[in-house]
Formats: sequence, C-alpha cells, structure tokens
Amino acid sequence: MNKIREQKITFFQSLLPVAFLFLLIIYGLIMRPVFLKQEALPLEIVFLTASVFAVTELRFLGFPWEEIQTSIIKKLTKALPTLFILFAIGLIIGSWIVCGTIPMLVYYGIKIINIRYIYVLAFLVPVIFSTVTGTSWGSIGTIGVVIMGIALTVNAHLGITAGAIIGGAYFGDKMSPLSDTTNIAALAVEVKLYDHIHSMMFTTFPSAFISILSFFVMGFIFPAENLSGTTEQVEVTLNSIASMFSFSWLLLIPPVIILYGSIRKKPTIPVLLTSTVTAVILAFIFQNFRFSDVIQVIYKGFDTKMAFWMNNVPENINQLFNRGGLYELSEPIIISILVFVYIGTIDKINAMTTIVERIFRFAKKRSTVIVTSLFSSAITNAMTSNQYATSFVVGDAFISKYDRLKIPRKVLSRSLEDYGTMIESLVPWTTTSVFIVATLGISYAEYWHWQILSLTNIIVAPVLALAGIGCFYHKKRTKNE
Repeated sequence: MNKIREQKITFFQSLLPVAFLFLLIIYGLIMRPVFLKQEALPLEIVFLTASVFAVTELRFLGFPWEEIQTSIIKKLTKALPTLFILFAIGLIIGSWIVCGTIPMLVYYGIKIINIRYIYVLAFLVPVIFSTVTGTSWGSIGTIGVVIMGIALTVNAHLGITAGAIIGGAYFGDKMSPLSDTTNIAALAVEVKLYDHIHSMMFTTFPSAFISILSFFVMGFIFPAENLSGTTEQVEVTLNSIASMFSFSWLLLIPPVIILYGSIRKKPTIPVLLTSTVTAVILAFIFQNFRFSDVIQVIYKGFDTKMAFWMNNVPENINQLFNRGGLYELSEPIIISILVFVYIGTIDKINAMTTIVERIFRFAKKRSTVIVTSLFSSAITNAMTSNQYATSFVVGDAFISKYDRLKIPRKVLSRSLEDYGTMIESLVPWTTTSVFIVATLGISYAEYWHWQILSLTNIIVAPVLALAGIGCFYHKKRTKNE
C-alpha cells in the first residue's frame, strides 16, 4: 500500500472515479428515463455511490481514512457559509409570503398586464416574480400559467408567449440573490454572491435587452386579436389573493432591505435574516394569520390552509404560495453536501485538475479556457439535467486553470450559469423542459426557438470571452483567488 501511495498518481487513476460518476449519470439520468422508460436515479444516490467508489479507490491506493476525511471536511468547511444562505433563503421566502410581500407583488403584477404588449410583458412580469422569489419554476408554474391563459383567450401566438415567459423567469432566477442555482454557482468556485451576480450582468443584460426588443417587434408581427379579452382564471386568482392577504406599501420594506444590502454589498446572511425578521413583524401587523401559523411558516413553510376564513383556494394559488420555510431548499443542500463529499475525496489526488490539464491542454489562452468551460457546463448540464452537479463538477475542474491564467473566478461562476442554467429549457430531455411542457401546455417544438434570452446568451457569452469584454483581467483578485 505504502509503495503504491508513494508513486505518482497516474492519469488513469485520476480518471477512474470521474469516469465512474459519468457512467452513473449516463445510466441513471439518461438511459433509465429516456430509453428504458424507468424512473431516473436520484442525484443524491448517484453522488453517494460515486463517493463510495472514490473512497474505495483511495483506500486501495494507500490513503488512510483520516486523510480522506480531512480532505472532505476541508471542502465542506468552505461550503458552510453558502449552505447557511440556502437555509436563510427558505426562511425569507416563507416570511415574505406570510407577511404579504410576494402576494402583493403577484397581485399588482397581474393587473399591469396590457394585452397590446403581451409578449414584452410576458417577459418582464416573470422577471419581477422570479427575482423576488428566486425560482424560475415557481414563476413559470404560476404567473406563467396565467399569462398563457390570457394569450389563449386573445389569440396571441402561444409559442412566442411561452418563450417570453421562460426567458423572463430564467433571467430573474439567474439575477436573484435568493436563487438556489445562483448561490450554488458562487459557492462552487468560492466567489462572493454579489460578485457573481455582477459578473453575470455582462452577458445576461445584453441578452435581456435583445429579448425585450424582439418581443416588442413580435407584438406587431403577431398581434393579439382580442384586446379586450380576459379570463375567468385571472379574476379568480386576483380575488383569491386579495381575500387571503391585506396589502400596504410598508410590505415593500423586506425587499428594500435586500436591495439595500445588495447595493451596499453588506454580508448576505445578516441582510437575509434582517429582512426575514422584518417580514415576520409585518405579518403580525397586517395579516390575520395566527401566531402559531406564522411560526410554522418559518419552520416548514406557508400553507394556504392557514387562511381559515377561506373555503376554496384555487390550485394555482396553492402552487404559488405553499412553499418556504427552513426546509424549503433541503434537497439542494443535501445534494451540495454529497457533491462536496465526492469532490473532497477526489481532490485528495487532484483528479479534476489532472483531467482538465490533459484533455484541455490545447487551451493556452484565457479566451480559450473560458469558452472551454462554457461548453463543458453545457455538456454536463445536458447529461445530468441538474445545475447543482454542473456547478460543482465543472467548477472544481476549472478553478486551477482559471487561477493559473489569472482569470477572475467570477468569470467561471458566470460561465457555469451561461451555458448551464440557461440551456436547461433548450434541451428537450431535461426535467426543466418536461416541466415547461406539462405546465404551460405547449410542446417543446413550439417554444424553444422563441426562448430568445437563452439563444442570445449562447452567442453573447463566448463572444465576450473571445473579445475579453467583462472578463475583469485587470481587476485585483480576491483573497481566495
């Protein structure tokens, strides 16, 4: 054992645990659901199995368990601050719902929809909802469904409407400090959350501007036919929200606290907790929920059954508001922990660094490395259908190369989302695409070419990398980098 361990770790030995992981991914996440028509393996089980395999290999190579454990703990220690943020996001979502902040934004967001500009508004309204809630799926499954109902009634182009809804939801999700994928991308490469968001502005804002302009033009090419049309679903939704919650401009204080903290770059966790406490106080002042219900919201999330004065609550209201609480993001937290166990194990033999150096040794220039990381993110996300795994696997693979070429890590975290998060709706077999088709009632073939935000972003990201724009080469690197 000692002799084996004293030898230099070979490329094959480095490749083995990574290849095993990808074989698990191909079988468990692609072959089973797509070809074998069986249920996909949970991502937690995939990484747990891969971790066991990696630990077994390292033990065979002569590494004592104590050293492997230390390597894992070292990785987990770096992850703890962002794991705390994920817990705090669950708290803030629940508190914002029970105090009425999110319901008020949903209510007035629906009311401002003007049918004449339905495609532009179908993009902008989900931007608002997704930004304040941190969830693209939540926006698509709630306000997105309402907008599709309006579009159907007024004979608007359903493919364009769906593309706009999806793009707006993903823009807001990507730029929201409450988004799990945004936090995890920053966590994966040890970048401050707001630095990561600032970096994404360089690619996402131009893509959003082009999208808005395109949807504005589409309003004249494919105009809605019945400008006075509305739907019963919209009225029922508005009336239900108004009956469940009381509104006041003071309910904007919690998001203002987040906005202030973002602008002034205050520590994320204290800002989130301050906003949560403020929202809880506002809930006691303005809403009719019992004290025990408010506490339950902080613990396990909001439930529309807490509105005991209402007899019937529409299903889309349940879908929008039944969420939040300390355990809201338990799944991504558990996945993150298991991914770090795996990465911490293979990091002991520098597996990802060795593989990247061998496979991408042609990448000598900064621009080439950035473009390579973009395409690696796309391939990994397409294979795993999961941005958590993409962020950790690709991020860990490219950190050393970015550091050596003095490329700021926030460019890497941005790349993880530019070709990871943003392509999910463009790959037909991902869970995101399946969710969109089922939720909006439109086929993949009808919407994908109208998802202008992601399609534009696919072009903008490598162009900026090749041109060196927004790459921060002359910025002073952070202490971590």
